[in-house]
Amino acid sequence: MAASRRRLRLVARPVPGGQATDRAASADRIARSAAHPGDGVAAVLGWLADLAERSWTTAERVPLEDLVGWSAVPGRGDLVHRTGRFYRIHGLDVTVPDGPVPHWRQPVIDQPEVGVLGLLAREFDGVLHFLVQAKAEPGNVNGLQISPTVQATRSNYTGAHGGRAVPYLEYFRDRERHRVIADVRQSEQGAWFHRKRNRNMVVEVREDLPVRPGFRWLTLDQLHRLLAVDDVVNMDTRTVLACLPLTGVTPDEPPDSLPTDDRFRAALRRSARAASAALSAELLSWVTDRRSLTAMQARRVPLAETHGWRWRDGRIAHHRGRFFEVVGVAVRARGREVDGWTQPMIEAVGTGVVAFLVRRVGGVLHVLVHARAEPGFVDVVELAPTVQCQPDNYLDLPAGARPPYLDEVLDAPPERVRFAATLSEEGGRFFHTRNRYLVVEVGPRGVPTHSDYRWVTVRQLDALLRHSHYLNVQARSLVACLHSLRHPNRGES
Repeated sequence: MAASRRRLRLVARPVPGGQATDRAASADRIARSAAHPGDGVAAVLGWLADLAERSWTTAERVPLEDLVGWSAVPGRGDLVHRTGRFYRIHGLDVTVPDGPVPHWRQPVIDQPEVGVLGLLAREFDGVLHFLVQAKAEPGNVNGLQISPTVQATRSNYTGAHGGRAVPYLEYFRDRERHRVIADVRQSEQGAWFHRKRNRNMVVEVREDLPVRPGFRWLTLDQLHRLLAVDDVVNMDTRTVLACLPLTGVTPDEPPDSLPTDDRFRAALRRSARAASAALSAELLSWVTDRRSLTAMQARRVPLAETHGWRWRDGRIAHHRGRFFEVVGVAVRARGREVDGWTQPMIEAVGTGVVAFLVRRVGGVLHVLVHARAEPGFVDVVELAPTVQCQPDNYLDLPAGARPPYLDEVLDAPPERVRFAATLSEEGGRFFHTRNRYLVVEVGPRGVPTHSDYRWVTVRQLDALLRHSHYLNVQARSLVACLHSLRHPNRGES
């Protein structure tokens, strides 16, 4: 909990070292953490506000030509760091013969390293707590956000930046002494990264460990409540939370005698433990079918040859002013491994919309997912939210050219919106890039679907999250938001 205000009693339990936690036992203890309010949300927000006065990051746009340590490769235009580390920005040539846009070129971030996104867990007074940090990223609109215990690229934790060591990293590298609750490699934004992956981990520790300044133990209940607050829980924390085993343990409730909102939660809980809807060969076959039938080819090209994109006025932008821009940023920081640097970043044009449509079928909540192809994915297609787009890109297009279900989401009456919050994307690579995350319930008949969309249960999503590259990062964020709705007064608009 907070390092100072509340004394917590460690409950010792025998744990076989070096073995993965039994999933049922882990899910039961995680569910108890999800029902334990801890100090509440106000205390955490106050802690963040206090830290913001002492640990800060300022970032201002600068011309790409003025970046220190970065340069354009002669003849190619690719943006690279003088060390050859961190990442580079090059061009990508994409061909999708059967797609609405069969061919395009674009800039993309190439960061082949596998980073570590890790939460430490520990049991206090019989309740699991998770160690988070208040981390200032240059791309955050509001400075500090709640981050995992460790959020580091390989360049960071091998010291390529020349800064201080990454705190607590040793607990994720020396796993034999601890209990592994979750450990899976997952993708990041497939439209802006080329084959980027991170190791998403949750590791339970048994020994006492010092809580460094800027870190704090929180229950899962606190984290779930904070998801409903705009720009507080960062993307890396959301994706790790989604990988927790949270299904299969909630009690049943009678569906008919409850208020409307409670009936929704009861349907959500049933969806999380529906034995008949566990991961099936048929569902896996559908995903494999989508991957096999999607003829997408993506190949690297020089950044200077990304036709339709212009390097002008110190930034790289699409000639129509759509999609995103590559901008330069100068950073000054206090409380980071390095006190100052410059870097290129991607800045989205406009706020995006990321939404799940959900419906109740026989008292069980189902989620409409999209088998979505993105050029940066390792395996062509991953399951995405029902809607994932930047609406401003479609303002002058006819209704038939708009993404499916976008209007159902944007025009949903307030009583149908079960979750709504504006959340930031990864602030280390994306500058002031945010999406409106929504869960919108439709009637029991649902909406017309086609072969790239499918209704699934929350338990099926949880089962897929045990494996790499099935749910994209936006869907993982929404899964975390969905789980936050399983108890009253969570994240409702």
